[in-house]
Amino acid sequence: MKVKTIVLDGYGLNCGYETQYSFELAGAEAERVHINELIWKRKSLEDYHILAFIGGFSYGDDHGAGVLEASKIKYNTGVSIEDFVNDGKLVIGICNGFQALVNFGLLPGFEKNYNSREVALVSNDIGNFRDDWVSLGVNQNSPCVFTKGIKKIDLPIRHAEGKFYAEKPVINRLNQNEQIVMRYSKDIMDRNDFPYNPNGSVEDIAGICDPTGRIFGLMPHPEAYNSFLNYPYWTRIKETYKRRGMTIPGEGEGIKIFRNGVEYVEENW
Repeated sequence: MKVKTIVLDGYGLNCGYETQYSFELAGAEAERVHINELIWKRKSLEDYHILAFIGGFSYGDDHGAGVLEASKIKYNTGVSIEDFVNDGKLVIGICNGFQALVNFGLLPGFEKNYNSREVALVSNDIGNFRDDWVSLGVNQNSPCVFTKGIKKIDLPIRHAEGKFYAEKPVINRLNQNEQIVMRYSKDIMDRNDFPYNPNGSVEDIAGICDPTGRIFGLMPHPEAYNSFLNYPYWTRIKETYKRRGMTIPGEGEGIKIFRNGVEYVEENW
């Protein structure tokens, strides 16, 4: 069976080609589809297994990052998206896509409530846009299907509204459910200040999932690490591989996240 991914593109979004390419490297058949194609019912989610909300500045981030995208989709296609999730399919939201997921209410999805906004991604503590690479520790107890087998990963970030915030009871519930998937971390066991936590996120949170592990949102960009050559220290790592007689990798580590999603669908459909 060929796993089919719909990469939801649209006004202001700019990571469609990279996300499509990453899913294709991971073994899926990926298609970029404009948001309006869903709204006008020219495309149906029933034809796909994975739904990807991509990065960029949807609708110019008017009224806040991801707000208008979430409102437009929820009002026009909210029922079909909830049906998609309830059918056991996968959703990933990256950067602006993560912001859209939390504004929609798909995350955190407590008790399969996909309509309640309980967390937010707000302006970075540093007060401006941040473009950098970060180290991430991955929660091994998380149910997230996209991060299976990944303990630590470096990925790029580029956002101005990436600070994860929620009230303390919500944070406690996320911790109890092991829904906190990724944390900004120089060392996996540490809590970190700027620049290791680039935006001031509560408890260094960089990504969360719903209780099923099938909906995943993260601020860093795995699609932007689709090639080994994307990594800023690739020349140093290449030399290390050569001296140890190891094969130099072709694809970037970000592809692991997409491949986990594809393999999950292959094993469960």
